[in-house]
Amino acid sequence: MSLIAQYGPHLPFLRRYARALTGSQESGDAYIRACLEALSEDPGMMEEASSPRVTLYRFFHAIWSTTGARLETVGKAGGSTPEARLRKLAPIQRQAFLLTTLEGFSRPEACEILNKSSDELDQLIDAAHQEIEQQLSTSVLIIEDEPIIAADLANLVEDLGHTFAGNAATRKQAVDLARRVKPGLILCDVQLADNSSGIDAVQDILTDFDLPVIFITAFPERLLTGERPEPTYLITKPFQDDTVKAAISQALFFHAQPEPQN
Repeated sequence: MSLIAQYGPHLPFLRRYARALTGSQESGDAYIRACLEALSEDPGMMEEASSPRVTLYRFFHAIWSTTGARLETVGKAGGSTPEARLRKLAPIQRQAFLLTTLEGFSRPEACEILNKSSDELDQLIDAAHQEIEQQLSTSVLIIEDEPIIAADLANLVEDLGHTFAGNAATRKQAVDLARRVKPGLILCDVQLADNSSGIDAVQDILTDFDLPVIFITAFPERLLTGERPEPTYLITKPFQDDTVKAAISQALFFHAQPEPQN
C-alpha cells in the first residue's frame, strides 16, 4: 500500500493536533511538512506501530522532538480561549492531554505515541487535569432527581475544586436555579422527577447562558437519535468517577470563555 493511501486519511486530524500542540496553524503545518519531506526521502524511517494512525502520530512526535519542539508562548494578556489555556500546560502534559481528549486515542495508543509507560501517562494526564481545574474553577449546577446520585456528583465536583451551585430535580427548578446562580457548567440527567425533560431544561437555560453541558443518563438513546443536535458530552449511568472528572476537564477546557470587557 502506498504511503498516501495508508496515511493520507489521517493527515487532516494530524494537522488539527499539530495546530493545538504547537499553538498556531503556521507552526503546526511546518512540522507536518517536515514529516512529509522526511518520509519522501526515506520511507524506512517510519517504524510500524499498532495502527497506521498511531504510526503517523508517533513519527510526527519524533520529527517534532528532533527539530526543537518549539511552542507558541502565552501572550502578555494570557487569554481565555482553549488555545491560550493549552499554552499554559507543560509540553509533555499538553501532548498527553490532547492525544487522549482531542484526538481520542486510547491510553495504550497514547503510550505508544509518546513512548511512555501506562503509569507515566496517567501521571501526565492527572497533572494536566489538575492544572486545568486550577485554571477553570467554576460553579456547577446539577440537574438530577435522584438525591444519592446528586450528592455523589456534588462531592465529585467539589473534589475537583469547583463550587457546587445547587441541585434541581425538575425542569422548572433547573431553569429558575440557573438564572439565580449563573453556573459555569451543568451536569444533567434526562428524565426528571415530574416527568419533565432535562433536555428541555438545558435548552431553556442555553437561551440565557453560554456554558458547557454534560448529560449523565441511563437513557443515552434518547439523545442519540440524529433528530436534533447531539450532545458533545454524554455519560451513561452507572458512571465511573474518573469518567465524569475527565468529561468535566474537557468540557471546561474546550469551551471558549468570553473575553473580559475593558
